[in-house]
Amino acid sequence: MHHRTDTTTGSDQDLYPADRLGHARTAAAKAGLDALLISPGADLRYLTGYDAMQLERLTCLVLPTEGRPFLLVPALEEPAAQASPAGALGVEILAWQETEDPYGVVASRLPASATRVGVDNHMWAEKTLAFRAALPRAEQGLAGTVLSVLRTRKTPREVSALRRAGAAIDRVHARMGEWLRAGRTEREVGQDIATAIAAEGHARVDFVIVGSGPHSASPHHELSDRVIQHGDPVVVDIGGTTAEGYCSDSTRVYVVGEPTEEFRRLHDVLLRAQRAQTEAVRPGITAEQLDAVGRDLITQAGFGAYFIHRTGHGIGLESHEEPYIVAGSRQPLAPGMAFSIEPGIYLPDRYGARIEDIVVCTEDGGERLNTTDRELTVLS
Repeated sequence: MHHRTDTTTGSDQDLYPADRLGHARTAAAKAGLDALLISPGADLRYLTGYDAMQLERLTCLVLPTEGRPFLLVPALEEPAAQASPAGALGVEILAWQETEDPYGVVASRLPASATRVGVDNHMWAEKTLAFRAALPRAEQGLAGTVLSVLRTRKTPREVSALRRAGAAIDRVHARMGEWLRAGRTEREVGQDIATAIAAEGHARVDFVIVGSGPHSASPHHELSDRVIQHGDPVVVDIGGTTAEGYCSDSTRVYVVGEPTEEFRRLHDVLLRAQRAQTEAVRPGITAEQLDAVGRDLITQAGFGAYFIHRTGHGIGLESHEEPYIVAGSRQPLAPGMAFSIEPGIYLPDRYGARIEDIVVCTEDGGERLNTTDRELTVLS
């Protein structure tokens, strides 16, 4: 594994370069699509840098394979669109008025020969259906089949942004002793963590999981009014999105008081598995092979039935995106792919543990973007 620090920041245009539109246009044409229709979300931000609000009013990047692209926005949102990196891309920003039909505007500007369009994977159903009505001759496909291939391999600038996001969430984990102690509720601890996520360099808090005692055996438990007890294992899984648009995600296991020998053994097995997986990252290994590296170790230790989820998920402008590190996926890893490695062991109604780092595949191995101690942390 490679370890390095990064403190440099690039401009918005470095993170969201203009040539992405050209690459997307070429990829769409190869996929047999006549246009991409991209609504607010990660795909729109990836292509233009515009972090648009999700509204009932239509905002849509229209990217035909032939002809000029344009960004259709409600008139109320035109100043924000112009001020975003999209304003410097040279893409026409077209504002529509309250009395206009925005779907009709798109239909009127697309070539009459357009018979297949790719709609954004996260486009609201009402908008997808409105486009179906406005473009009755055009079959709809998923834009994600084109864009996920482009987004999966991060540029060096994107890796730097993810590295900064990882350092920001590491700073929160490093402060856990300030908040996590017996007598407080999970919700009280979670509120303090959320405040720190924002204070330590995130523009948005995406999730806070504080699973104490038996709740640690529930992978997606978030917060409750359970009072943390002396001796409780506590799984803390936290993440946010930075102002640059890139996500963080890291999980560590804490014990309030002295852990039992049984729990220490469980955590030691998990630590060995997670370490083996991070060290196995390299170009060419498939997602399912990487999953098996940790799963086999956990199974050999007798906990295989209690590792109940995939090893990890891709990360970038979304906290969960491709590639997914899961059994059955033969996708080979390639330089620039960034993903979590987060094996877990969960004994129902007793306790559980999960250790998670973000790792990026490099030319000859992998780089772990989270650098806080992965050992079991005992808090008084």
